[in-house]
Amino acid sequence: MKNWIWTVLGMLLLITACEAKSAQVTILADGQVHILNTSQRIPADILAAAGIAIGLNDSILYLGASVAIDKALPDKEAYTLSIHRAVALTLVGSDGERIIQTSATTVGQALTEAGLTLYTSDQIDPPSDTPITGAMSVTYHPGGEIMISVDGTQVRTRSAAKNVGQALAEAGFPLVGLDISHPDESAQLPKNGAIRVVRVNESIALTEKAIPFATRSDLSADLEIDQQAMLQNGEPGLAVTRLRTRSEDGVQVSQQSESESIVRPPQDRIMGIGTKIVIRTATVDGVTFEYYRALHMYTTSYSPCRSASPDGRCLNGTASGLPVQRGTVAMVYSWYLAFGFDKLYIPGYGYATVGDVGAGDPSINPYWVDLGWTDESYQPVEGWTTVYFLAPVPQNLVYVLP
Repeated sequence: MKNWIWTVLGMLLLITACEAKSAQVTILADGQVHILNTSQRIPADILAAAGIAIGLNDSILYLGASVAIDKALPDKEAYTLSIHRAVALTLVGSDGERIIQTSATTVGQALTEAGLTLYTSDQIDPPSDTPITGAMSVTYHPGGEIMISVDGTQVRTRSAAKNVGQALAEAGFPLVGLDISHPDESAQLPKNGAIRVVRVNESIALTEKAIPFATRSDLSADLEIDQQAMLQNGEPGLAVTRLRTRSEDGVQVSQQSESESIVRPPQDRIMGIGTKIVIRTATVDGVTFEYYRALHMYTTSYSPCRSASPDGRCLNGTASGLPVQRGTVAMVYSWYLAFGFDKLYIPGYGYATVGDVGAGDPSINPYWVDLGWTDESYQPVEGWTTVYFLAPVPQNLVYVLP
């Protein structure tokens, strides 16, 4: 009898132990709070007991994580379940629009659940961590793979930038100064993803160049006629030229001279030519006279028939019309134009007038005077002597010898 009683009691205890314990469940759904006590552990049964319907795309959250509707929850004394209703998310991309029904809590989670692989380079607006609180529109531009060749290395990354320059800046290789890229920084990302950065450097060097000075002559009233002296020393000038050198990736590609600046202009050397007239008195061959100019000149002699033309004809006149005789002298053409009819005194010859053009070569020796004689009185003369230009000074005085 006693054994039977203990058997019955053991079976009752076993049945009691096998019965599920009741737990308090708090359900947050559609802005309301539902509380019930239930021994159910499967979310579908719990929601059914609470009279809450669940949609195909709705999610059930327990401890902030989504749980399966048909799998039992762990054995606890209390539960809090949240029902996250699915909303319409309009996904806008380069290929158009599509609508996603999602109960995800954030934009990134919704895109991932939609089968998209997200990268940090992707452009998502609003950002991936934005909470989903209702129907919304999301713009999504996935980044493409690019290969950047820069500074001797190749860097593989991804970008959804609108142009090459923006992609380089995002990758940490912005164009600086004169740097260029291929394709150009304003171009769209190339289809093959290849971008090359060329580091450009330009340097400026200054080079100096001497500017030679010129020599000019100025008349000087402080110097006597036919005297020369340096009035001012010449000084070379200084010019500075900008030389621009361009290098690309460390290799020189061009070099050109730019504007030249004159730092110091040259200073002309100035030679003074005297214009001061000094009347002097001289006695030569016992003859006393006044003169204003004395030149060292080469003298020769000529007479009408001794200076005959190639056909044998004798001279019958001079350039001035004076007869060929003692007292009429000839000079090279330029000197004749300068001193024609001027009065001279020539040692060993006497007084003379410049009245003819001689046949001397002015390029060899313009300091030449040909002494006129008649054929009967002809005296050969050849050699250097001092020729005196007599006072008074002519009105059309030539200061610079031709």
